[in-house]
Amino acid sequence: MPPCCGPTRPDPHPRRADGDPLVGPLPAPTTSAAAERPTFVEIPAGAFVMGSDGSHGYATDGEGPAHDVSLDVYAIGVHAVTNAEFAIFVDATRYRTTAEVHGTSFVFAGLLPEDSPPTRGVTGAPWWRLVEGADWRHPEGPGSDIDGRVDHPAVHVSWFDARAYGDWLGARLPTEAEWERAARGPLVGARYPWGDELAPDGDHRMNVFQGSFPDADTGDDGWVGTAPVGAYPANGFGLHEVTGNVWEWCADWFDPGYYARSARHGPRGPDAGAQRVMRGGSYLCHDSYCNRYRVDARSANTPDSSAGNIGFRVATTRTSWPATG
Repeated sequence: MPPCCGPTRPDPHPRRADGDPLVGPLPAPTTSAAAERPTFVEIPAGAFVMGSDGSHGYATDGEGPAHDVSLDVYAIGVHAVTNAEFAIFVDATRYRTTAEVHGTSFVFAGLLPEDSPPTRGVTGAPWWRLVEGADWRHPEGPGSDIDGRVDHPAVHVSWFDARAYGDWLGARLPTEAEWERAARGPLVGARYPWGDELAPDGDHRMNVFQGSFPDADTGDDGWVGTAPVGAYPANGFGLHEVTGNVWEWCADWFDPGYYARSARHGPRGPDAGAQRVMRGGSYLCHDSYCNRYRVDARSANTPDSSAGNIGFRVATTRTSWPATG
């Protein structure tokens, strides 16, 4: 996939025999360990049209054909998992993220201070810099922190990290189909969670790159970099920031040809692959090069990759939770 969406980690992650990365210790699954659980919204059982046959997408992403999909009832996070919520998980489990194990992660160059030490760039996308010491607690490297950003999405989170959080919580990552149905809300065939117009009446509805990419983000939508969750109005199902802000990991392996053979009820993606699906776009999306801040847009990355614009939200088949102790 294009590096604009989130560059791929250059040094493959060491693996155990069962395929999980060596980021240990992985937490034991639990249904009630969180003292402060994310808020979920129930998505009713039903059918929707997934994907698009429109000309606004990218053929190599496999956004079509549009096809009918039905899903059973499930629940999904109202917003992306925040730094505060992720911190509870880390504090309870002493979990170390992929970025912390490697000691590096990717940061958008425009967010780095002028006195940053030399960094390694990405071929074809020099705005991405591989920064030593960048991780979820230090989004722009060692001199940064999340003070004042506890309600922003946790970033520099790999697919493995996102899955570990879900396991600990007694939840999981949403399937790609679950993500898209929730992101669309009750609208049929719309490009964005609120309709087809990007900024109706000049009103910004999401956090994407404003200005001339990659040199100048004017912040006209209110934010440069991540925005706090709930910064923009919810869609018809009550979800915030399903487009823009941060890319969100899904459970599925990625295959651009999958829609042509997808199951029509509860699809779970291909059985295997090299990359996992990401959805929703991020604060770095700009229509001049990456018009993927749409509900039908797709992207992907290797599951051990992390960057300052990749986060996640969780889902569950349960519709109620036991009380926490």
